[in-house]
Amino acid sequence: MKSTLLSLIAMAMVFASCSSQEEVNVYSARHYDTDQALYDQFTEQTGIQVNLIEGGSDELIERVRSEGINSPADILVTVDAGRLWRAEEADILQPIESEILEDRIPSSFRHPDGLWVGLSKRVRGMVVNPEAVENYEELTYEDLAEPKFEGRVCIRSSNNIYNQSLVASMIETIGAEATEEWANGLVENMARDPQGGDRDQIRGVAAGVCDVAVVNHYYLAMMIKGDDEADLEAASKVEFVFPNQGEDERGAHVNISGAGILKNAPNKENAVKFLEYLTTPEAQEYYIGGNNEYPINEEAEWADVLEEFGQYKSDAVNVSALGRNNPEAIRIMDRAGWK
Repeated sequence: MKSTLLSLIAMAMVFASCSSQEEVNVYSARHYDTDQALYDQFTEQTGIQVNLIEGGSDELIERVRSEGINSPADILVTVDAGRLWRAEEADILQPIESEILEDRIPSSFRHPDGLWVGLSKRVRGMVVNPEAVENYEELTYEDLAEPKFEGRVCIRSSNNIYNQSLVASMIETIGAEATEEWANGLVENMARDPQGGDRDQIRGVAAGVCDVAVVNHYYLAMMIKGDDEADLEAASKVEFVFPNQGEDERGAHVNISGAGILKNAPNKENAVKFLEYLTTPEAQEYYIGGNNEYPINEEAEWADVLEEFGQYKSDAVNVSALGRNNPEAIRIMDRAGWK
């Protein structure tokens, strides 16, 4: 009897040891091999195990909501400030308290109340046929609605979150009325009905379907660094442009991939450590490498292909506005007939 009792105590101690293992549970809408490798390095350095569940942003947000107070999730990682806003609206996030993150991440890429932080930057700029567009280095987003670009613009559909965030940023900077006028002109200037992803817009410019297209910078970077001959040829025929770079201009529209700590996070302290790790210069260079994004920590070095794109001026909009203005952006796009 005594030996049985001792055995039970020993088993209980083993289970207690297993259950107390340091961990952080990450729900992520980013799907890059480099992310997993980075998570493994975090575990090696800290002893904190990263448990990863991947899925679409909306799917993960709904999963956290349905799990409620029993959710094991500590961190939600997603792309685009518009999707972080959806998590904010779902009331599943809590403020992040970290002086380290405040020091490393510019305020325009953090939620004003600390509900989420940016982890990488993505510029929604343009690609052009340099032989067909004069003075393309001076292009602005507003130019795309001018009569000179009639039938010359390619862009994705209005249900694309990247385009919704671009329109939301314009609402913030030039106002809803001017943005709606711009959207009407843009629709008039489309070379074709919106179709495909950003790579398809680049291919459209290369094939002469249009002369200018709105794209996130990293799609062109991935085509340049890839081994698909057709994409390499297409990329060689276009130039990337950072819009609104003039002295009196507001700069290019910059969005983020980012993360927030969930309201019922069981491992909040580890979650903060995880985010602090991802924003170190060393981790940033690795984290952004898989998708050729710009680092959120300005001390991190850029990938070579980004150096080739050159320096740029970004707008000063706090990216939280991209979510806040999202409903109005969608209404404007719908009224403009943006398919």
